[in-house]
Amino acid sequence: MATLHVKVEDSLFAIDKVLLSENCEYFHALFESGMRECQQEEIHLLGLSARGFDIMLKVLGGERPALDCDEIIEAVECAAFLQVKSLVKHLINLVNSNNCIEMYHAASTYGLLDLYHRCALFIRDMYSDLKEALECLPVDLLDYIDSLIPSTFIAVGAYSPTFVQDSLRSVCYLDEDSKTWKTLTDLPAEASTALAGVTVLDNKLYIVGGVYGVSKQAVELSFCYDPERNTWSHFSSPQQLRYNLTLMGHNGYLYAIGGEYDRRIISSVERYHVSTDTWSFVSPLPRPAAGAACAQAMGRMFVCLWKPIDTTDIYEYDPDRDQWLLITTLIRPQSYGHYMVAHRDNLYVMRNGPSDDFLRCMIDCFNITTLQLTVMAGQYVNSKGALFTSAVKGDSVFTVNRMLTLVYSVEEKMWKPKKEMQGYRWCGSLLTCFLRLPKTSSDDLSTDCIIHTGQQEPEDIKT
Repeated sequence: MATLHVKVEDSLFAIDKVLLSENCEYFHALFESGMRECQQEEIHLLGLSARGFDIMLKVLGGERPALDCDEIIEAVECAAFLQVKSLVKHLINLVNSNNCIEMYHAASTYGLLDLYHRCALFIRDMYSDLKEALECLPVDLLDYIDSLIPSTFIAVGAYSPTFVQDSLRSVCYLDEDSKTWKTLTDLPAEASTALAGVTVLDNKLYIVGGVYGVSKQAVELSFCYDPERNTWSHFSSPQQLRYNLTLMGHNGYLYAIGGEYDRRIISSVERYHVSTDTWSFVSPLPRPAAGAACAQAMGRMFVCLWKPIDTTDIYEYDPDRDQWLLITTLIRPQSYGHYMVAHRDNLYVMRNGPSDDFLRCMIDCFNITTLQLTVMAGQYVNSKGALFTSAVKGDSVFTVNRMLTLVYSVEEKMWKPKKEMQGYRWCGSLLTCFLRLPKTSSDDLSTDCIIHTGQQEPEDIKT
């Protein structure tokens, strides 16, 4: 192994040259240049902090260090100077309400455009909470935030083509100004959201699987809604047809996880490559699971697998190694139901209480950095499954049922009710997420929606 000694300030680091070449564009270009420095055993880097360089090396080694604001500035400087994509990705995963403004300003100063944009989107979603703190930013940075579109809470009922009137088969969005739900688009005639997997990837809504008919026949078509164009399109379905699956969007891919087929619970997992419109099998779940709770935290994928009667295993999927890793096991009494959301580096696992109090919902908080488990204070009323439709935006958790839409603020050891809005009209199961809608979405868009029937550019068909 060829080792390079890199001196930064008064510190000397011994590093594998291959590691640097593969992960730092600066060193890759240096080693390929044929310059005198590429033959040296020691290089002195000027203008960087030793602490920022050490953070970079930890990230390259697979660590995910938590950083204070001073460390973030030095890490941003190092990522920009050495062009380290993995460090930029780690910084993006660290964005939160405590550091987003400083990180946004630093990313602007050093020209890290991906981090700059992600910080701006985060700030846009939390604009009302951060408004006073934003006064320190230059006008051009404020203007860029104002030019972006905030995330909007989306809900869709569990609709089957067989039993529900077309007039009710709609995707709706929450207008937070009027505190009411409005129609965004109608579902395609062949689409079913009953026992389907629904998720968002790159600001597009994906529907995979589902059932129709009393015999639970699997839907063979998959659907994608693009809010920018207000269009639906078909895309390839998984090789294994499935319903009651978990669908996740992660790093440019869709993952169809477990589910059922022909009334049999399955463990297979498939990954969808959007650019090639193809599915491929990856490592299966450790055991068969249908409707498994899932969440993403700090750029990582987590799934809950329940093992009767009271055991919940939390697994992480590592795409690089194609492995499922057991993270922790919870032993908790429950009557039914599982759900999980993530905020910062915390996973919140929700379950209904014992059978004599099943409308009460207990929440456990598991921190993926410290690996510590905390039982959340108090009990949360889970009337008609509202907490099982939770979705997180910034430091807020959005929940909805037929009676009301309730927003919680996430605090250290509890969720505190923040505001209430109109409930959703559908009385059955709900699927919720967030989309960034074009500004014209303040009006009903459903009458203008078109559907594409393939990956090509077909003739538009009015729905």
